[in-house]
Amino acid sequence: MDYTKATRLDGKVAVVTGGARGIGAEIADALLQMGASVMITDILDQAGTATAATLAEKAPGRVEFRRHDVTLEPDWEEAVAATLKRFGGLDVLVNNAGILIPALFADCELDVFRRQIAINVDGVFLGMKHAIRAMRPGGPAGKGGAIVSLSSTSGVVGTPLLGAYCASKGAVRGMSKAAAIECARLGYGIRVNTIHPGLVTTDMGLDLIKDFVKMGLAPDEAAATAFAESVHPIGLGRPSDVAKAVLYLASDAARWTTGAELVIDGGQTAM
Repeated sequence: MDYTKATRLDGKVAVVTGGARGIGAEIADALLQMGASVMITDILDQAGTATAATLAEKAPGRVEFRRHDVTLEPDWEEAVAATLKRFGGLDVLVNNAGILIPALFADCELDVFRRQIAINVDGVFLGMKHAIRAMRPGGPAGKGGAIVSLSSTSGVVGTPLLGAYCASKGAVRGMSKAAAIECARLGYGIRVNTIHPGLVTTDMGLDLIKDFVKMGLAPDEAAATAFAESVHPIGLGRPSDVAKAVLYLASDAARWTTGAELVIDGGQTAM
């Protein structure tokens, strides 16, 4: 077997939601480096346009940005149609868009809870729905493919301040397993998997450390940082760690992998 080809994505077409910055932008860069064409989507127009322009310098003609609210079904229909028109197919969906709004259970407003569910759960559901429609036999892409959804260690274990986030990421985990089995039983040739990162050094991750202090769970930022590092035995994660996991699940190297939850957390959930 040629293992170098198994990990390549030449000729594949991917959609990356929440791809304007942070982990999403890193995933888009990684997919492009492995040969894929990428449609970056986000509600952040300026950041998304800038990211696409930067990546286009390294991969001309293979990356584009489109504004896309993952909570709106018409936006999904338009994003998939635009990807098919621009790149001629759809082989990989990375459901990366998500938000985290920390709150103690007793203080969490219902609309704050629902907002996280709308983006983190509804957005993933709609993404899977419309990717499956496009990828399955008879669909406009019709060659099968891979759906990779970003969950979290908070979808596996509980985390203080993150009740709503835990609920949303647990839902992503369960939905993805159901979709994986359904697609397998129906012979669609679509693999569905989740990635569960621990704390990654993005703006969202670093803000969470500060929130532990604001909410009274740590005396100061130094103590909060020390605690975060202590529960990740080999250190905090980087966006590239997540991107490399996406590359595996998106590629033919993961041909026999579906319904799986890939935990990449520096040892957090092993403790």
